[in-house]
Amino acid sequence: MRRYAAEFIGTFMLVFLGTGAVVVAKADTLTIGLAFGLTVTVMAYAFGGVSGGHFNPAVSIAMMINKRLEAKDGVFYIVAQFLGAIVASGLLSVLINALDLSRTGFGQTDFPKIGAGVAFLVEVIVTFSFILVILMTTSDRFGNSQMAPLAIGITLSLLIIVALNLTGGSLNPARSFGPAIFAGGSALAHYWVYLAAPIVGAVLAAFTGRLLGSEER
Repeated sequence: MRRYAAEFIGTFMLVFLGTGAVVVAKADTLTIGLAFGLTVTVMAYAFGGVSGGHFNPAVSIAMMINKRLEAKDGVFYIVAQFLGAIVASGLLSVLINALDLSRTGFGQTDFPKIGAGVAFLVEVIVTFSFILVILMTTSDRFGNSQMAPLAIGITLSLLIIVALNLTGGSLNPARSFGPAIFAGGSALAHYWVYLAAPIVGAVLAAFTGRLLGSEER
């Protein structure tokens, strides 16, 4: 239960602080990228020793494929991550009401400027890149446990900065789901991209990591 609680809290903080930077702080692209990246770094240092610090169903799927996480635990990790994202967006809705902000703005991910096919490709590429960095920096043979959270957080920041104006830079099915169910509209209608594309990216990263020796000891 400690591991599931850690995944819930870490994902809650990721969605609350990341989307809060968008909605409440009205931050620019750099600040939004840093908000997500720094939150992942801090949460990984705080809870990495408890659960591994996934905070993302795509990461958990890659870890299950590469047998770093048992399937049973992986299912509960994913449930905890989705619940954390939903609760974070629910709390954000309270702040939105308190500040009398737009009821449609929850920091949701969407792709109004590009087509679904391009959006899918973008999310596959950025998720693949993110998870491959995670697998390599946490590898027994090639990784560095002290520096891994920092490298992972910086990578997430950079990828979000690049993808923000294309797809919102999700890389995480839970991160997109929480805001989408409160915002509704096209964010919810397009959620399939933010569910399927990160999973494809995770699978590709898991097998690429193996080829590069991420699972060697």
